[in-house]
Order: sequence, then structure tokens, then C-alpha cells
Amino acid sequence: MGRTIVVVGSVNLDLVCTASRIPAPGETVWGTHFQTFHGGKGGNQAVAASRLGNDVSMIAKVGDDDFGATLREGLRAASVNIDDVTTAPGLASGVALISVDAQAQNSILVIPGANGELRPSDLERCLPRLQSAGILLAQLEIPMETVEALCTIACRAHVPLMLDPAPARALSREALRCVTYLTPNETETATLTGCGDSEVTPSSVQEAAEMLLEKGARNVILKLGARGVFVAGADGLRKAVPAVRVRAVDTTAAGDALNGGLASALMAGMGLEEAVRFAIAVAAVSVTRAGAQTSMPNAEEVAALLREQETPA
Repeated sequence: MGRTIVVVGSVNLDLVCTASRIPAPGETVWGTHFQTFHGGKGGNQAVAASRLGNDVSMIAKVGDDDFGATLREGLRAASVNIDDVTTAPGLASGVALISVDAQAQNSILVIPGANGELRPSDLERCLPRLQSAGILLAQLEIPMETVEALCTIACRAHVPLMLDPAPARALSREALRCVTYLTPNETETATLTGCGDSEVTPSSVQEAAEMLLEKGARNVILKLGARGVFVAGADGLRKAVPAVRVRAVDTTAAGDALNGGLASALMAGMGLEEAVRFAIAVAAVSVTRAGAQTSMPNAEEVAALLREQETPA
């Protein structure tokens, strides 16, 4: 597949509770299942890309607790290079508390732990790996100063940067101008465009994408959940790409699956629209099973779903 995909971001242990519905504030609801999974948006995207057959390296921090050792081993077992996954002494590893309802929707509370100690100095130590990457992937579960430092490195080295602006936070124009592929969901789009709680509707999605292009991102891949993806490319492409219909079990990390799939497709030389269709299929397979990293499909599973979609009913 060529050069390495390098992911800079978070790794967490996910503590997942399943119930008929997600509790309202102050409410107690009986749950049905409890499981632990390896997660974190960075780790999820790294595993997604690795399962699809790519050479992937991870730059991250874990705590010096049992969770940290477990998280490192999980990445290694998924064939992700963990040479630059370091330990933060005296800190706990990141964790995510996830509630999943009967419709496979979720709510997530993230406690960053050691993820909050991934600093620009850590990137400096990994500079040769970053500068020689085929594509860089980042998210916002690490300090903003580190994300901004990565943006600068990507610009100076002319390496494509894919940024998943999650959880939703404002980004400077300087950072956005370094982003080759911006992949927000609807909530994150509202934050980045300054539209507050305004819903991204079918009639407003292109306007929202144009605003993000105007702010500096070269390509916008706007994730719309069950409505699919809207793509606005630097080459003038404007396209609504529909979702693939599957029976969802757990939507946790579907967006991460999409990002890992998109990076994989771009590294394979696909054009942006084709790469997005492939990435949507990766996400579709992932929601048919529980967990974050455990749900990531291999290339054969994605190919099978794409063939199924092409077969007339």
C-alpha cells in the first residue's frame, strides 16, 4: 500500500453498558450487559486502517496502570506499530464510559487521563516518522496545542492531514488551513461553523460544507449518520453519498471506522468520491457488531458488502 498511515491521538479502555434506553439526568435505569473494549478515537482509527491491510503507526500516551499495558497489547495484536506509544508516569490511562440503547445509539463520557499528556515535544521525538508518512490522522481527544503542532508539521512536510474534529471544539483558521480532509459529524459541524444547536438539514448541508471550505479545510467529508456523507472537494466535487443500510447493533466508533477506511482508500489511490463510498461500507460493517476496535472489519468483509450492494435485488 506504500507509505505508513500515522495516527496521532487517544487510546482508551471503553466501559460499555447496554440498556433499553440511555438514562435521563438523575435517572437510574437497569442495564442488560457490561463489557470492556479497547477504544479511544486514535486507537480505533489506527486499528480500522490496520485491519484493512495498511502499515499503521500510532503516536499516543497511556498510563502506568494495568489498563495501559492492556491497551498497548491490543494495538500490537492488531498489527499497529506501538514504538511511539509511551507511558505517562503516575497517571491513569484514558477511559470512556459508554451507554448503548436498544436502537444502538450511544452516549459517551470520556476521561482523558494520560491522553492529556501527549505534548508537542512527543511529536518532535517522532518527527522523521511524521514527515515520511503517507497520511496523518488526528482527533481532538488530545491537547489542542498538540493538534496545532501536528498541523504545522503536516504543512511544512507537505503530508496530507485528516482531522476528525471530535469531540466538538472550535479550531483556528491557521489549523484548518493545514487540514487536507476534515471529517466532522453534524454536531461538530455546528460548532465549527458557529451555528450553535442548529441542525444540519438536507437543505443546509452544502452551505455548511462551503463554510468549512471557506475557513480553510481543503476537503470536507461531512458525516450525517444514517443519511450518509456529504463530500465537498477542493476539485469542485459536491456530492451526497448515501449510507449503506445494515442492521445496526452498536454505532460506537462508526465514525472512526469511516476515517480509517477513508485513509486506507486514499492510500490505495482511490479518488475522493470512491474513497468515501468505500469508507461508508467500512463503517456499515462496523455497526453490525459490538465494541470499538473489535468491530473493525477486514478488507474482505468490506468487499463482500460492496458486492452485495451492487447486486440487483
